[in-house]
Amino acid sequence: MDKQRLIPLIVATALFMENMDSTVIATSLPAIAADIGTSPLTLKLAITSYLLSLAVFIPASGWTADRFGARMVFSIAIGVFMIGSIGCALSQNVTHFVIARILQGMGGAMMTPVGRLVLLRSIDKSALVNAMTWVTVPALIGPVIGPPLGGFITTYFSWHWIFLINIPIGLLGIFMAMKYIDPIKSEDPERFDLYGLVLAGIGLAGIAFGLSVASLNLLPWPVVAGLVAVGTISMTVYVMHARRTGSPVLDFSLLRLSTMRASIIGGFLFRLGIGALPFLLPLLMQEGFGLTPFQSGLVTFASAVGAMGMKTLAARIIRAFGFRNLMTVNAVISAVFLAACALFTVTTPLLLIFIILVVGGFFRSLQFTAINTVAYAEVEPPQMSRATTLVSVNQQLAISAGVAVGAFSVESTMLYRHVTELSADVFPPAFLVVAIISAVSAWFFWQMPDDAGHEISGRKVTEISSRKGAAKAATKAASEGTEDARDQRLG
Repeated sequence: MDKQRLIPLIVATALFMENMDSTVIATSLPAIAADIGTSPLTLKLAITSYLLSLAVFIPASGWTADRFGARMVFSIAIGVFMIGSIGCALSQNVTHFVIARILQGMGGAMMTPVGRLVLLRSIDKSALVNAMTWVTVPALIGPVIGPPLGGFITTYFSWHWIFLINIPIGLLGIFMAMKYIDPIKSEDPERFDLYGLVLAGIGLAGIAFGLSVASLNLLPWPVVAGLVAVGTISMTVYVMHARRTGSPVLDFSLLRLSTMRASIIGGFLFRLGIGALPFLLPLLMQEGFGLTPFQSGLVTFASAVGAMGMKTLAARIIRAFGFRNLMTVNAVISAVFLAACALFTVTTPLLLIFIILVVGGFFRSLQFTAINTVAYAEVEPPQMSRATTLVSVNQQLAISAGVAVGAFSVESTMLYRHVTELSADVFPPAFLVVAIISAVSAWFFWQMPDDAGHEISGRKVTEISSRKGAAKAATKAASEGTEDARDQRLG
């Protein structure tokens, strides 16, 4: 197998492992909680801590790869992820499990962005589109097979194996990376903002983790308040520091760009609502409807099926309607399908639930594609790495916040109704809350200029060339150029 195909498959190994792991755990959460003696809602810390660890360490990935070599960092990251997986399987209580998930997050924070860097440095630009196709497909397959696979393993074997299956996959990835990826380093790596990384890390961790544990009674209230206060102070100091440094790890000056601002703020709100779905839905299916983890996984993987169905149509839809119109309307449509989950009851036919989740998954995936693409519409090439870092951190924090808001909504409903056990009727308010938050994002997308991102989507080029009587040739050129630009930027 030639290098143009082999290296993307090596990178896809890491993406497959990480994507599958993050979806498997949601389905198996109730079984893990019962085995280690805690509640499923308390175990939301396992999801939150993993996403938080990703957000804190992703900013360091690019500089680390430049300094020590992308191949070495990529291989070590896979090893760290494997060690975290073993730690999860051996966990005896919630503390052990959360620590192991944080370790997994550290590995995942380096695996994905450094894997993309390996790809960009190893593959010729002329072959990059095909290379990205090989990488993307396994990354999409992971979320599709994750829920049913996790449910099957948990139901018929033991939840421990959902983490142990990462070991052979990881070992294969390390062997192939060390054998076939060239040891490329940057000759002149940019000065790393260590002080900024520490400040931002403390800030993000303090705020997000403090809010996550606030309703769980795991820590005394003064400790929780202290975490949030320290995080807020640290982020304030970081913002002041970022204005004075030439290479901040999180460059908030990019928010001056209208498309980046809409992608960050609107994207955060949209992802916050949608990020709660993989957490709430398996709990509703298992705790509320009494389904087995395997049955729950077969139902909840429907969203991923809809997402895969959208991939071939996204570029055409965006080109036809434009970013602003599409993202504004589609945010509301996606929120409606999210709110529809509040109508699910024990008597709702599983086929109807499956259809709603498939169609909703289609619109949600379309929105994610548009958000990720339009973010870079006005970003200049020298700013691209900082923009990618800011978007990646924002994405992880939004999903983490979604899990926290979803769980807090369920807990608040239980407190209001004076119940102590999870049941199907405590979930509808949570689905409505996160759906409203997602719908609010439409206002921020509408604030973009009418021609926002037209150069990327190909819409503007197509319209102008049509007036000149050369629509066919120009549309073809715009389409090809758009696909190349999008794949390189999103890669």
